[in-house]
Amino acid sequence: MARRQTIPRYKRRRRSTRSWPRRIVGWIVKLVIACFAISILWVLAYRFVNPPVTLTMLGDVVAGRGAARDWMPVETIDRDMVRAAISAEDSTFCSHHGFNFAAIEDAMKRNASGGRIRGGSTISQQTAKTTFLWNGGGYARKGVEAWFTFLIEHLWGKRRIMEVYLNNAETGIATYGVNAASERYYGHDASAMSPVEAARIAAVLPLPKKRGAVAPKGFTRRYGNTIAARIGVVARDGLDSCIYKGIAVPVNKAPPPVARKPRPLPGEEYESPKPLPPVENAVEPSEPAPPPPAAPENSVEAATPPEQPQPPSNGV
Repeated sequence: MARRQTIPRYKRRRRSTRSWPRRIVGWIVKLVIACFAISILWVLAYRFVNPPVTLTMLGDVVAGRGAARDWMPVETIDRDMVRAAISAEDSTFCSHHGFNFAAIEDAMKRNASGGRIRGGSTISQQTAKTTFLWNGGGYARKGVEAWFTFLIEHLWGKRRIMEVYLNNAETGIATYGVNAASERYYGHDASAMSPVEAARIAAVLPLPKKRGAVAPKGFTRRYGNTIAARIGVVARDGLDSCIYKGIAVPVNKAPPPVARKPRPLPGEEYESPKPLPPVENAVEPSEPAPPPPAAPENSVEAATPPEQPQPPSNGV
């Protein structure tokens, strides 16, 4: 007589009939879903909590340069600084939904024709990159950047995006945010800035480790003057109106007289008031030339040039 099973059917352990490839696919799907869920929670948390650190800051800290940032709410930052960022980086900030496809298409055409590489990223894309991601990475990072841009546009809103951008953007060596930049370059905070000061900081944003906001020269000076002129256009057309919707607009104040020197911050030892020559133009120091050999005793001395004939005393 066969032995009867005493374990109920619903409690019996069943062997999985799925193959290993199907299991691996299942794990990958679960991992992707988990990444999506974590990214949504991450972005949602930063809507209410200021980002404590970014990967770019950690890179400066690991390199020994340190990282300085003084967080300032967007309603306290001088409005000219907000307008300078819009005029320099993204004039359609209040009208797009994270991506300016016309600017991206123009950038692709210019880059395909050769010359200096230019990007078409919006302020929203740059905020997603500086807050959650890293520099470089190619198309893979661009894809993740697009996902985070979509999230912050729908979970944060324009005001929070601008606030995080102005506080996390790299504005110099080991300097982050416009408030730390204003204190470093001008000796006062970013609550009261002149259009020229705001424009020069905005001109530094694309290449913060190579451009200086104090007494800039060449392209940086010309670009800063252009941005300063565009600030009036942003104000006239209301291109920054989405940032101040529902809140008190900052009062336009003149920058205070600076009675102290700008505050030194980490990284100044890596800067130079005069740009260094390119490495390929450097000349290695040569060894001193050996003294010329002594002339032999039987050598003939060089003949002296013949004397000019003297005119006769009688003038003939």
